[in-house]
Amino acid sequence: MRRKDLTELHFIAPIGNAMSILQRGILSHRWAERVPHESVALAAVQDVRSGIIVPGGRPLHDYANLYFNARNPMMFKRRSRHEDLAIMRITTDVLDLAGVVITDANAASDYRRFEGAPEGIAIVDDALTFAKDWRHANRIEYYRHKSAMCAEVLVPGSVRPHFIDGAYTSGAAGRANLTHVGFDRPVTENPDLFFQ
Repeated sequence: MRRKDLTELHFIAPIGNAMSILQRGILSHRWAERVPHESVALAAVQDVRSGIIVPGGRPLHDYANLYFNARNPMMFKRRSRHEDLAIMRITTDVLDLAGVVITDANAASDYRRFEGAPEGIAIVDDALTFAKDWRHANRIEYYRHKSAMCAEVLVPGSVRPHFIDGAYTSGAAGRANLTHVGFDRPVTENPDLFFQ
């Protein structure tokens, strides 16, 4: 992937967390534990992530994690909750922050790479990461593709609120929910991102 081809990054969040995110930013797993919030994370995946150390010595849970593409297996698992979820649009300026790390697949995968940003964007295979489907007749390719669609940008500590450009919702109901909680950035309806 080339940086000039990347227009935004994504963070999947319950709409109920939107105002906290606008006040505090997108927090690492460790920091978020200290704040009342609802999580969309899968417990089994978080158990795996809790044991991963990112090259350089920091635990994975010390990073706020963003996706290159929120239309991925994680969103697919949460598609039935689409009216309660928002995808926060994050400016690519976060790639220039100190200590940011890029993965070419889900950071919890056994076969992922870590590289420093912004140069590390070159390890991301945009054809796989932005594909519409990860199904494949070959089982190994299926898992490889599924993991690549969850490529991540890892930001130490938190993503500050000024990096949030807006949000996507699955439709009018999600948009109304997001507006109702006081979200003050542009909102775009995009059902496809939510598998709708």
